[in-house]
Amino acid sequence: MTLRVIGIGPGGPRQITLEAVDAIAETDVFLILDKGERTAELTAARRQMLDAHAAPGHAVVAVADPPRDRNPADYEAEVRRWHAARVDAIDAALVEHLPDGGNAAILVWGDPALYDSTLRITDALAARRGDLTVEVIPGVTSVSALTAAHGIVAHGIGEPMFTTTGRRLSDTPAGADLNQFVMLDSSLAFRETAAPDDLVHWGAYVGTEHQILVSGRVGDVTDEIVARRAEARERLGWIMDVYLLQKRR
Repeated sequence: MTLRVIGIGPGGPRQITLEAVDAIAETDVFLILDKGERTAELTAARRQMLDAHAAPGHAVVAVADPPRDRNPADYEAEVRRWHAARVDAIDAALVEHLPDGGNAAILVWGDPALYDSTLRITDALAARRGDLTVEVIPGVTSVSALTAAHGIVAHGIGEPMFTTTGRRLSDTPAGADLNQFVMLDSSLAFRETAAPDDLVHWGAYVGTEHQILVSGRVGDVTDEIVARRAEARERLGWIMDVYLLQKRR
């Protein structure tokens, strides 16, 4: 049995690669982790991609995403528990819908290697099942989509880049804070770590019809980012955003 993990980019239907299009066309069963009405629009976007690129007769299987505590006392332990529950749910779906083998796929936002748990789950599945081969198809990342949307270079000549999460932004090593890409930041942690003269290039729903971009000095645009993020989340029920912090040269 083959399980493909296909990166589909940050949301824009034209940001999917030709390699991903080919992989989708060759897949029989697609597993979609269903998080309910809160992310129904994301599920619909995946289905639209399948309508456009999958072969006739393909099957779409909704797998209920196990619940997760977003503010646990032990973050790493809760993530491990959640991942284990996902492994069980996907394994059960494969047994039910591909009892005689074949191929299946999971569509992953952005790139499967960048702040996504799917490859850890497929590693655990492959260790459990002796008949499973995992194929990975890369995707456009939200980081590259963000810089393209703003029309900027991510770094100065020869400078390093540092990619982290909002939870870990304050742990950025000295010298690595010239260019910081920050993902998974529900609290906009740069408000506590950045200087007023630092530059922030923020984007939400990058590459989609809902795209919002704000760029400027932290001291000038922070309130606008906070307000527009809150309004968009309330209006759509979900948000995907990313930003680049840069020290003013």
